[in-house]
Amino acid sequence: MTQQERQRIAAGLTAGLSYREIARRLDRPTSTITREIARNGGPAGYRPQQAQQAAIQRARRGTPAPAHAAAPPGETMEQEILEMAVRAGMPRTAARVHHDLMLSEDGRRTAAELARRLNVSPASVSVAVNYLVEQGYARRERDPRRRRDVYVIDNDAWYHSVVISRRQTLETVRATMAAAETFGLDSPVGQRLAKTAAFLEHVSLDMIESADRWRPLLT
Repeated sequence: MTQQERQRIAAGLTAGLSYREIARRLDRPTSTITREIARNGGPAGYRPQQAQQAAIQRARRGTPAPAHAAAPPGETMEQEILEMAVRAGMPRTAARVHHDLMLSEDGRRTAAELARRLNVSPASVSVAVNYLVEQGYARRERDPRRRRDVYVIDNDAWYHSVVISRRQTLETVRATMAAAETFGLDSPVGQRLAKTAAFLEHVSLDMIESADRWRPLLT
């Protein structure tokens, strides 16, 4: 749990929100919020900064969690994967949707299935899948029989995400180079921006060449 999440917990307690509502707003299980508050002073004594420091100290000492709070190994592994995706910049609900699609038998879910399985609102699912589709992590298909969208993740999803990432990087390259020319390529700022653009352009070229070379591993 991050310090920002702990600050939001404190704000929720101050506002008189229930544990369930706080968990919903953080996209966390209610049991996680309950344990977090209980071992850090309770609802009346919860302080986010102290809670964060206590968590850091527990991590350094390697103090095991209480027996009643221990999660099954599979659940712990899944939570770690989700946290890594969030730290990498993926919104939490999008990370949960992506993970659920990855673990589905055929890599397919409807919006209703995702909302039910993840216990989130249809609106949250819509925002999450739009992000995944825009970033190439999933695609949207139309089921003509049921007249609804189906969200799909297949073996080529990671390749498409790399292609989209490269396209976004090249847009940054063009914008950075335009800024360099505006400042003047002979000026210190212009030179710095031009070097940045050149670096990003070469990295993006290497990235797509590597993706093309290793794409057969996905088939």
